[in-house]
Amino acid sequence: MDRIERVKGKKMQDDQEKNGLEQYRIADAPASLYYIPNFITPEEEQYILNSISPNKWISLSHRRLQAIPSRLSNTNTLLASPLPTWLAHPITDRFKDLKIFSDSPHGGANHCLINEYLPGQGIMPHEDGAAYHPVVATVSLNGSLVLEITPKTSPAAEDHSSSSSSPVDRSSTSLEENAPNNLQPKTRWRILQEPRSLLLTTEPAYSTTLHGIPSVHADTDLTSSTVANWDQLSSGTKQKIVADGDRNERQTTRISLTFRDVRKVSSLGMKVFGKVRT
Repeated sequence: MDRIERVKGKKMQDDQEKNGLEQYRIADAPASLYYIPNFITPEEEQYILNSISPNKWISLSHRRLQAIPSRLSNTNTLLASPLPTWLAHPITDRFKDLKIFSDSPHGGANHCLINEYLPGQGIMPHEDGAAYHPVVATVSLNGSLVLEITPKTSPAAEDHSSSSSSPVDRSSTSLEENAPNNLQPKTRWRILQEPRSLLLTTEPAYSTTLHGIPSVHADTDLTSSTVANWDQLSSGTKQKIVADGDRNERQTTRISLTFRDVRKVSSLGMKVFGKVRT
């Protein structure tokens, strides 16, 4: 009897935790996409921006990035090393509160990709691949832009994406490698990512969709019928978009923090990198 009660209690707790996240689900988008505005405070945002090293950027043809604690190896393996404290507090602490990575192999995010997008910069549709547990948590800093979600529309496109799936420094640093050439999406969903917001992607959206950012200086035609998370945007954001003619002008640099749990980890990293870096 006690065992039955414990099972019921655990199920009730899991349901409550799910419902806590459920309030942030984007209703007008594929299931398992969640948007939390003001996930961090303006003070926390500035603290993180000030903590990003100016000397560790990797320059690509259309953007810059940093991989923390390191890039993945050719076998999709991460050399283990804790995330620095300025990322762990408060961001990963809040992930734990929401149980976001509770069922991942390591029980939490162990990798963060920092992307810098100048006004007009973007990235072609791509997927993150099998190197990671199928949960992606992206925190936006400083600027806002539209992320476009498109479905995989053919077995050929899915096979191409799967065969191209590789670690962060190949799948996420190359604009072309994971973008199926024959992708002809039947539809798309547009998500406006505000500064300090969190966008969470889980299954099935992780495996069944691609995501990309248009390379434009302004996101246009932004209305309640074209932006999937319109109802979750702040009133100030919506008022400004309307005042600007249904546009979001990308006037500032946008920084994204993309957290994931890399499946394969080598403990050698603890010896190579030492303790947590601050």
